Amino acid sequence: MADFNTIDDFDVKGKTVLIRIDINSPVDPNSGIILDDTRMKLHAETIKELSMKGAKTVILAHQSRPGKNDFTTLEQHATVLSKAIGLEVKYVDALFSSKARESILSLESGQILLLENVRFFSEESLKRSPEEEANSVLVRSLTPLFDLFINDAFAAAHRSQTSLVGFTRTLPSAAGRVMERELNVISNALENVEKPCVFALGGMKADDSIMVMENVLANGTADYILVSGIVANIMIWAAGYDIKSTNENFIISRGYKDMVDKSRELLEQFPEKIIYPHDVAVGVLGDRADVTIENIPDAPIFDIGRSSLIKYSKILREAKTIFANGPAGVFENPKFAIGTEDIINAISSSQGFSIIGGGHIAAATVNLGYGDKMNHISSGGGASINMLASKPLAAVEALKESKTLFDNLE
Repeated sequence: MADFNTIDDFDVKGKTVLIRIDINSPVDPNSGIILDDTRMKLHAETIKELSMKGAKTVILAHQSRPGKNDFTTLEQHATVLSKAIGLEVKYVDALFSSKARESILSLESGQILLLENVRFFSEESLKRSPEEEANSVLVRSLTPLFDLFINDAFAAAHRSQTSLVGFTRTLPSAAGRVMERELNVISNALENVEKPCVFALGGMKADDSIMVMENVLANGTADYILVSGIVANIMIWAAGYDIKSTNENFIISRGYKDMVDKSRELLEQFPEKIIYPHDVAVGVLGDRADVTIENIPDAPIFDIGRSSLIKYSKILREAKTIFANGPAGVFENPKFAIGTEDIINAISSSQGFSIIGGGHIAAATVNLGYGDKMNHISSGGGASINMLASKPLAAVEALKESKTLFDNLE
């Protein structure tokens, strides 16, 4: 994509390169041990390439956020990342202090250094423009030490935060291999949609899914949208069915009451394209009970029903392009994992081009052993959702602006 630079546009040999990656990983709440190294392996390609080309590579990354149990240092991440790359990753428990500066300046070509959790820096949590972020303490302190900034954190690309957009104003910048691949694959799929195109949207973030629905229905991208998760519950309610107070109150507690009216409008505009379940699975005394949407008891809806899955699976198997985001239900519980598993299975057996969003559905796909049967599993749910909804990604826009800025300075 010519509107921003990639690693191929720079000679990194002997250069000191700052790279922002996303290795935010699940951590065992009791032992503090990292439970999954998927993101480490994902970014290993970019980091190893920089090292092999003779760069002095310094990594910026985050783990969780303040107030959460897994908000911790990146010391263990350095060890796990070293194994994923096959090269030593040094670690310093600082970001821009004299200790961090000395560690950066002492690097030799090919060496790799991981700085401390960037979210330990309070300004990282603020939402500001790239111009304002460029004047932050972090950016002003680190910029003089580097020749190039690379953003490989696609999973966080929708966020306008200091480490993601600030350095693009002060350093020549490029997209890393993960960022480059994600943008190319998703953009090409959206621009060259083969019909029929099906969106399978589930999970707990109803506002994100409905935002995507509005976009892909309005522009004609989607032939069918299969809803599950909380999105399905909202659609069933919007269609006039009594989902009972337990489920209504849950939707309201999540702040999604206004989504019911919006969903009703979409159902009126696109009645043939939006497919919601005609049966659901509720939890009754710890067990699964499949009921029609005309007969939902006052019990929580935890999955879509088996009968609906037959229809969903048929549509998915006949699709030529598939975008899937969010699990179909409470898949952590085996009794309510049927919907998620059947949808993933149907996608894997389709001959169509398939893109799986990040987050829970990506993890479920890999855990079920279907990872290599999908055309693309995205590393970022939020970022991919924004792309599907045609919303600009702050970090990508910053890379584009950086290219223009530094091209004009040459």
